[in-house]
Amino acid sequence: MKVRLRLFASLRERLGTAGEDLDVPPSVTTVGALREHLRLRGGPWADAFAPTRNVRAAVNQDMAQPAAAIKAGDEVAFFPPVTGG
Repeated sequence: MKVRLRLFASLRERLGTAGEDLDVPPSVTTVGALREHLRLRGGPWADAFAPTRNVRAAVNQDMAQPAAAIKAGDEVAFFPPVTGG
């Protein structure tokens, strides 16, 4: 299954990319599973998507929880929490 991965703010800076079209295995069917899949890439990906990191997600521009389903063609965005002043 192919999804469009988008990364924002410090995640984009840390990982050196704004995103990619990504083929994921059939077992990756939720936002949480995608996050774990990305963490298993190792290196800076392991750090950026570590369970202790607070990372928000959106599917097709709607905020999503880890249990949210993803399907082929979805855009999944990850970004750090945003604070206002």
